[in-house]
Amino acid sequence: ILNSDKAIEINIQIIRAFVEMRRFIYSNAQVFQRLESVEKKQIEYDEKLDEIFDALQDKIPEKGIFFDGQVFDAYVFVSSLIRSASKSIILIDNYIDDSVLTLFSKTNVSVIIYTNNITKQLELDLHKYNSQYSNILIKKFEYSHDGFLIIDNKLYHFGASLKDLGKKWFAFSKFDKDVFKVIERLKREKFSKILY
Repeated sequence: ILNSDKAIEINIQIIRAFVEMRRFIYSNAQVFQRLESVEKKQIEYDEKLDEIFDALQDKIPEKGIFFDGQVFDAYVFVSSLIRSASKSIILIDNYIDDSVLTLFSKTNVSVIIYTNNITKQLELDLHKYNSQYSNILIKKFEYSHDGFLIIDNKLYHFGASLKDLGKKWFAFSKFDKDVFKVIERLKREKFSKILY
C-alpha cells in the first residue's frame, strides 16, 4: 500500500528481523525445549511440595500429653481440631464458659454442647454468642465425668475441660470405634434443659 522509499526500507528491515528471529529460534530450539522441560518439572515439584506441606499441616496427633503451663500449645491444638471440622462438632464438657464459646467462633459448622453446669452467666454468654456467630445448642447432661470432643465423627477424649487446657497436666486420645456408640447414647437421652 505504501510505495515510498522509506516504507520499502522499513518493510525490508521487518522481514530481516523476522528472518533473524527464525534463525535464532531454530539454532536455539534445543535450549527452549530444555527450558520448557525444566519448567514442567519445576511445576510438578512445586505441586508435590505443596501436597507434603498440606499433609504436614493437616496431621493432627491422635494422642498426647500437655503439661502445666502449656496453655497456648493446648489452645492451638484444640483450635486446629475445631478448624478441621467440616460437618459438625459435639462437645461433652461439664465446665463451659465464654472462653469455650470463643473457640467455636473459628468454625461455621453446627455445634452441640452437652454440659452439667448451666449457669445464668453461661445462658447470657450463649445468647450473646448466638446473636453474632453460628448458633450453638447447649443441652444439660449429667452422665459424663470426662470431656469428649467429636469432630465429624472422630472422637477425642480429654482429661481436662476445654476452658482449663494447659493449666495442669492432661492427656488426650482419639478413639476410632466408640464414636457411634457415644452419638447413639446421646440421641437416646432426654434432656431437662436445652439452650439455643
